[in-house]
Amino acid sequence: MAWALKLPLTDEVIESGLVQDFDASLSGIGQELGAGAYSMSDVLALPIFKQEESNLPPDNENKILPFQYVLCAATSPAIKLHDETLTYLNQGQSYEIRMLDNRKIGELPEITGKMVKSIIRVVFHDRRLQYTEHQQLEGWRWNRPGDRILDLDIPMSVGIIDPRANPTQLNTVEFLWDPSKRTSVFIQVHCISTEFTMRKHGGEKGVPFRIQIDTFKENENGEYTEHLHSASCQVKVFKPKGADRKQKTDREKMEKRAPQEKEKYQPSYETTILTENLLATATPQDAQQWLHRNRFSPFCRLFTSFSGADLLKLTREDVIQICGPADGIRLFNALKGRVVRPRLTIYVCQESQHAREQQPKHENGDAAASTFYVYHAIYLEELTAVELTEKLAQLFNISPRQIHQIFKQGPTGIHVLVSDEMIQNFQDEVCFVLDTMKDDTSDGYHIILK
Repeated sequence: MAWALKLPLTDEVIESGLVQDFDASLSGIGQELGAGAYSMSDVLALPIFKQEESNLPPDNENKILPFQYVLCAATSPAIKLHDETLTYLNQGQSYEIRMLDNRKIGELPEITGKMVKSIIRVVFHDRRLQYTEHQQLEGWRWNRPGDRILDLDIPMSVGIIDPRANPTQLNTVEFLWDPSKRTSVFIQVHCISTEFTMRKHGGEKGVPFRIQIDTFKENENGEYTEHLHSASCQVKVFKPKGADRKQKTDREKMEKRAPQEKEKYQPSYETTILTENLLATATPQDAQQWLHRNRFSPFCRLFTSFSGADLLKLTREDVIQICGPADGIRLFNALKGRVVRPRLTIYVCQESQHAREQQPKHENGDAAASTFYVYHAIYLEELTAVELTEKLAQLFNISPRQIHQIFKQGPTGIHVLVSDEMIQNFQDEVCFVLDTMKDDTSDGYHIILK
């Protein structure tokens, strides 16, 4: 991210008239931890599978989320029951998102009568693109100078205060709002899904995006940094009127299907519910509540001791074996739809490229060399020297065994061996220039981070 599977609704949901029951979640501010996925033998050997009681009180099953966000656009009718829903949008068209206060009386009293901040982003759904998001967005900026990926339609919006669109964050907008008052924000998405496909020969499928909303309250210093709620939905963006044609095509395809086949698909809903995130930082208690709210209560006993990070490590085969095919696929879809934010990002370039960038400039200020200088992003999850070696090997297109040692240049030019502890103390988004030295005794290399 939506995730909308229509099952019997609670009285409170029916009374709201706006809410669909839904499957799943995402995390915009969570972390991708797939690199260390469990094997089934490890999972089934855990003592938690022998426990008989859940640590969660029964009343948590009906806990209502503090906020709900409703995108006023119809979901596709061509989505199977246990898959996440998909909503088609037209490029540049204004779409309303209703910001709803779902709090019970007395819940979160610290925000009563106060503003909260919501940040809306358009991000990638596919993991491959999530890991290269920075490069993808920079490439889009290069091809579309002066344009934004996401905009607010301020004249159409109601109840938003201090709307902002940072010129350096093309895919992000933010605003303040009072949960006790009617609030609707209108957004426009200016990129289309086919702009990020790898092959562009015509007729290719566009990549899905996620519309993600994160809401924060003020801390004691008056800064909006305390996270309250996150949710998202999956969308595809077409050229103007293309979304309407695609919706019509999907509807006509479904009408031609046999009744038995139609039962395997979700109906189209008039609006799209953005669903909450499961964060990798969630405690086992938080994870239990997430499982209850997303109708995975029968499996809470099995996952009693699992944190958010533990659940996110499970593979598709793991959850299918634990939960069965239908619920297993539904749980995996709920887990996989999160936005990946790696634990550590570093930017690197080779010294030969860096040296060309430092060439003298002409009198008019232009560089003498025409080389376009680009850093490469490396995303780390495990924060180990082994993982860094593997990522650098991918960058240089060599085997990890060919990288014998990695050093960091220290004071007075000394070479300090890079350890797990050193990587864990790197600043996020730090930049390095890489110097590679050939090993005289083999076909391997030593790498120096400068």
